[in-house]
Amino acid sequence: MAAPNNAAMDHMNHELKIMRRMLEAQLEQLAWNDRTRRTPVIAEMLRELTEMGIAQDLAERIGEQLPDDVDLTSARRFAIAGLSQYLRTAGPRWQDEGGRVALVGATGAGKSTALAKIAVRWVLRHGARDLALVAADTVRIGAQDQLQALGQLLGAPVYAPDGFGGLPVLLAQLSRYRLVLIDTPGTSVRDPQLAARLAVLANSASQLESALVLPANMQAGAIDEAVKRFAPANPACCLITKMDEAATLGGVLSVLIRARLPVAYVSSGQRVPEDLSPARALDLVSQAVQLAKANQATADEDLLRRRFGRKNHGRA
Repeated sequence: MAAPNNAAMDHMNHELKIMRRMLEAQLEQLAWNDRTRRTPVIAEMLRELTEMGIAQDLAERIGEQLPDDVDLTSARRFAIAGLSQYLRTAGPRWQDEGGRVALVGATGAGKSTALAKIAVRWVLRHGARDLALVAADTVRIGAQDQLQALGQLLGAPVYAPDGFGGLPVLLAQLSRYRLVLIDTPGTSVRDPQLAARLAVLANSASQLESALVLPANMQAGAIDEAVKRFAPANPACCLITKMDEAATLGGVLSVLIRARLPVAYVSSGQRVPEDLSPARALDLVSQAVQLAKANQATADEDLLRRRFGRKNHGRA
């Protein structure tokens, strides 16, 4: 007799869960409808921020700072200014003082192209005498040959460490160069050797700084995972690549704001070195707004209800 009773109990629990979900959905819808009625401008801003791809917590933070009687134009200006203040930038790094920079990131992020753009800009400004390139990518076929070709084109020497673990020894031998650019293996964030490589970079912090390369056309969840997985390298800043291929920018901006990771450069094409520019927070946020408009992005009503229709909102 135990089995039928257990089956009946399981069925009852299942029915209760369904009823609870339905009730929660109805309450969320009522709360969201009430919010759109009481503070329509704030509700509209939450909608527009969601359409930009801005994360829920950041959208809520912006909405909570808006006064109830704000007009839509002022609310939009405030949202853009607020996101710009949250987003950190690193300025045009390395172009004047030089440095020792290891570009890190997942496969296909655009590290090699970004390195070439930075190198060419340096040569155009300072010449090739104080530039050295390090081919530490022994994983991708042709990666070292590609960097050798760049070095020959620029008139800059190219060095290769004795395995990735030999990078610190090699860097100690390159002290006379003002700018040293290091091309690292483009691996999956789940590569079993990734942790060891990141440990080498972290232990070499006194000799170099890491810069995380993130493609703007990657989904927000994948960008968030990449930031977390490469965090052991202690990146000082990041470069956003493939801006011209992105359908939305809100996701990557949300991740970087949360991680408090400054943006140094943005890249929007394959041209070397034209398609590389210093990051400016207001420009990036404005591009996110324009991209959402250009793509006619819309926020699903159910998503808005689930995000912002909870009863614990103070002004809902």
